[in-house]
Amino acid sequence: MTISRNSVLIGAAALLIGGLWAFPSLQSLYRVVHLFDADRIVENFRSAEQLGAASNMTAPDSSRPYARGSLLELPQGFLVDDQSLNTEQFLADSWTTGLLVIKSDQIVYEDYSLGNSESTRTISWSVAKSFISAMIGIAVDSGSIASIEQPVDDYATELKGSGYEGVSIKDVLQMSSGIAFNEDYGDFNSDINRWGRGFALGSPQDEFAASLSREREPGTVNHYVSIDTHVLSMVLSRATGKTVTEYMQEKLYEPLGMEYDGYWITDGDGKEMALGGLNLTLRDFAKLGSLYLHQGALPNGDQVVPADWVAASIVADAPHLQPAKDAFGYGYQWWLPLSDQGEYMAMGVYGQYIYVNPASNTVIVKLSANPFYNDISYLPSSDASHLAFFRSIAGE
Repeated sequence: MTISRNSVLIGAAALLIGGLWAFPSLQSLYRVVHLFDADRIVENFRSAEQLGAASNMTAPDSSRPYARGSLLELPQGFLVDDQSLNTEQFLADSWTTGLLVIKSDQIVYEDYSLGNSESTRTISWSVAKSFISAMIGIAVDSGSIASIEQPVDDYATELKGSGYEGVSIKDVLQMSSGIAFNEDYGDFNSDINRWGRGFALGSPQDEFAASLSREREPGTVNHYVSIDTHVLSMVLSRATGKTVTEYMQEKLYEPLGMEYDGYWITDGDGKEMALGGLNLTLRDFAKLGSLYLHQGALPNGDQVVPADWVAASIVADAPHLQPAKDAFGYGYQWWLPLSDQGEYMAMGVYGQYIYVNPASNTVIVKLSANPFYNDISYLPSSDASHLAFFRSIAGE
């Protein structure tokens, strides 16, 4: 029997690929490299557990579902800098997978698309940061963390000698750590993408954080560094003696009465991707917004997050944190638009949002899987267009 050279090469390639695919870390790396491809992004966002290991949280027996209110009709369109956008087209063009509107603690609009449903757990990306902030506040209130004026390396001692040494917890909360970092998701060689590939291969996030250096004085410039949130998770876990998952199960998942199980994706050391690896359903994401709308308290009056922590979290308390016409301000892991209604937002890349408007008693959650997120010329990708959309709903 004669075997062609091409057949041998094809067979060898198949064996090589098959052998590589047998290693879970290489599978995860492949998924990370192709995570945001247009033909995969929607499925990837609702199956993030395939990126690696996961740490699970269980819905309590006593869940707290939202009441149903009168159906809200979305506005047909809205304005963004004098440009008119059609609502239905905007939702499609921003690859919306779920939209939930809650007014006066009642669901008045809920819709799913692109194959998602009310039970679909979706990755939060940086919306997770606001959950971490809430847990830091709880830990401060309980005395596990003495003060946010303490340096982070008082708790996470492995950060001594790094750019984080001597940086206060508060400066890290406010994305003012002074750490040198490139957060450009569109740049293959950026720091955030280097971190992502390392995460996929199982590299410890603690080591990555300890490898970073400082470029400016802490507390002087608001420079977005996602690893700052991982550092907060290091402080939280060291201070409480619990993993992020364990602490969230006890302090948020149970009290809020989450309706579905959730999970964090974890690195090779079993540490949660605190900067964006939280996976919940649309309604369960909304529960944090509702909690903050009511100053950290449940409808029965039980205080989950201290009211003074909520108040401090949604205020820009220094000049470098202030919002402007074309720029959001920043609090304790919450975004602050220029507003006379006290609005604030949790925001994640590729179109994830929790919007809270105290003046109109409104919480809106939008989940998306927008592969054109990094195209700054694409209006449906912008945070400004989403803010305008949310305001058009809150004003109805």
